Amino acid sequence: MTGVKALTALSPLDGRYCSKVDALRPLLSEYGFMRHRVQVEITWWLGLSELGLSELPKFSANARAAISRWLADFSEADAQRIKAIEATTNHDVKAVEYWLKEKVAAQADLPELARATEFIHFACTSEDINNTSHALMLRDARSACLMPAMQALIDRLAALIHESAGIPMLSRTHGQTASPTTLGKELANVRQRLRLARDAFSLIKPRAKMNGAVGNYNAHIAAAPEVDWPAFSQQVIEGLGLEFASHTIQIEPHDWIAQYLDAIARFNTIVLDLSRDLWGYIAFGYFSQRLKAGEVGSSTMPHKVNPIDFENAEGNLGLANALLGHLSDKLPVSRFQRDLTDSTVLRNLGVALGHSLLAYDSALKGLGKLEINQARLAADLDSAWEVLAEPIQTVMRRHGLEQPYEQLKALTRGHGMTEASMRQFIGSLALPEPDKGRLLALTPATYTGLAEKLARQELAHK
Repeated sequence: MTGVKALTALSPLDGRYCSKVDALRPLLSEYGFMRHRVQVEITWWLGLSELGLSELPKFSANARAAISRWLADFSEADAQRIKAIEATTNHDVKAVEYWLKEKVAAQADLPELARATEFIHFACTSEDINNTSHALMLRDARSACLMPAMQALIDRLAALIHESAGIPMLSRTHGQTASPTTLGKELANVRQRLRLARDAFSLIKPRAKMNGAVGNYNAHIAAAPEVDWPAFSQQVIEGLGLEFASHTIQIEPHDWIAQYLDAIARFNTIVLDLSRDLWGYIAFGYFSQRLKAGEVGSSTMPHKVNPIDFENAEGNLGLANALLGHLSDKLPVSRFQRDLTDSTVLRNLGVALGHSLLAYDSALKGLGKLEINQARLAADLDSAWEVLAEPIQTVMRRHGLEQPYEQLKALTRGHGMTEASMRQFIGSLALPEPDKGRLLALTPATYTGLAEKLARQELAHK
């Protein structure tokens, strides 16, 4: 969407940010929904022709090729024609069926298709087509859009971890100075969380059903009782690469969709946590941001370089998770065998995933601008000698010195500690010389435990 249309779009996903979510449009737009419906209708029809029904002979190779071309060549003009039919039918799935029948009528060279016309949408309820289409749409959106974007974030963090695994950094538990870590270790913590969330998302199996109006194959059995319809339905569903839902009401209950959306929300929450922390580290001066000629940070303060990418990520993650949460809560709930409250809600899948994708893009852009300010990190550490109270009192405990915690609390709490005062205290302790020497050699910058090793361990994982 460009020009005036972009400027008048109600959703920024179709306006300001339209280029950022283009990859989702062929999958989760109205056009994408229609195309997937055509795919499902065709797959069911072709499958029926293999059943051996006397009224529906097996399609010839030419007929199958012609039918397959309707899907392969499906265009926006075809989608517009379906919308025009829907203006009369006031039923979107029936419009797809009638469009397919128009395609048959135009295929005069293949009279076998005309004889098979009434087997289009045979024994199906609309939800047989819709739920299978949604499963295909979400499966493909995951593999084509979401997983690559998630992996890009994970890969970018790996590059930063490699660069910063050994760079000491002051921790900030409760916002207060705490035992030092390394910058790379803190990024490794987040990367592992994102990897696990990505893996959980990847394992969710899209499910679909094709079992009629209330899930019992009523019409199927009435028309052809000799056919094993559950087995045939399972064959069609699994042939599309989906998991077969054997027991349903009129709708597939959407539990798997709720899991899918919850998994995205979990990944999003971790990205949000990372975005807020990086915003804070930029504020501390631990990172600077690469400048781009011509960019303006503030309309009145020329010196500013705002962490806008992480702020954009945070904002879009909030929008995405609000939508994902509503979808997850609402979709598994349907009155009795069917109500239509899910139908309009499902049309917002692309909005929820679009804001997620936009947030990943913003976070990735922000990560790409970061430059580590080692001097600032070192200065913060050098002004926080009180963090060595922890190792000192721990060594004192080992050797049975009296009230080690209390002594260090009195020494450090509310007092500004220096290298000299800390070393003076260590020198006064009745400790074995090797232990005393090890403590005297410590600085806030070297008191990082296994942080660097742990950070590099994370890099072994993809």
